[in-house]
Amino acid sequence: MKKLTGVFAPLPTPFDDRDQVDLVCMRAALARWLASPLAGFVVLGSTGEAALMDDHECDRVVDEARGLIPTTRAFIVGTGRESTQAAVRATRRAAELGADAVLVRTPGFFKSQMTEETFVRHYTAVADASPVPVLLYNFTAVTGVNLQPATAARLADHQNIAGMKESGSDIAQISELVALTPEAFSVLAGSGSTFFAALCAGVSGGILALATLLPEACVRLFDLVRDKRYDEARALQQQLVPIARLISTGHGVPGLKAALRLIGCDVGLPRPPLVPVADTVVTALHEALARFDEVRA
Repeated sequence: MKKLTGVFAPLPTPFDDRDQVDLVCMRAALARWLASPLAGFVVLGSTGEAALMDDHECDRVVDEARGLIPTTRAFIVGTGRESTQAAVRATRRAAELGADAVLVRTPGFFKSQMTEETFVRHYTAVADASPVPVLLYNFTAVTGVNLQPATAARLADHQNIAGMKESGSDIAQISELVALTPEAFSVLAGSGSTFFAALCAGVSGGILALATLLPEACVRLFDLVRDKRYDEARALQQQLVPIARLISTGHGVPGLKAALRLIGCDVGLPRPPLVPVADTVVTALHEALARFDEVRA
């Protein structure tokens, strides 16, 4: 596949009041996101609460999303699992259902045994078996393990490993990742709070939860850096930081879902054991969003 560039949104999975996947709600939300300038979409990532879903639910979401997302936009499916065999099976099912690429998070349950060689074996096996390109996915804050740039560089030599999402905000690590991997390898940032710095470090784009909430602002930030309008980009990043922090390190998926509801994009409640945010958080989200024209009624 060609190098992934631009801003991609990791979509939340809607659940109804019976804690069932709500495909009707998903269709309505997707219509809103498809009207934005986003380069593509990810389903069943961390933002999609995929770790709380079974395989049948995951396949329903992939099938529904593929039917709605045009082939002119990248359609990426999260297929990370703790076992290599399960990741391979999920990857093959996603490909059969029309994924353009898969995003495979690092396994992390047996943290002390997740060595460089373990990751190389795991990802090589998935990439060997995958009918579509594979993207590595490092999210240390969730998994407790870190896929080091040197390991990613080894894996980048595989013809079916096309890139990596780095969700951390360590710009030194991101810079090293960009430096050690080939030009055709897509390094994608995952932190909305540090997107400007990551772009300056050389990433080709971002998979940002913030982009589900403020797609135009995120795309504008990408375009400003591409056009070398750094002062404007830096100022926009500073505007984005408060809301980005509230929906990431602050309150995660429950915060994002509450923020989306505030702008008229209701994607239901977080799935238990996650719980909705408190009213005080909703107030903080409302105040942080008020400065952006794109979400004002």
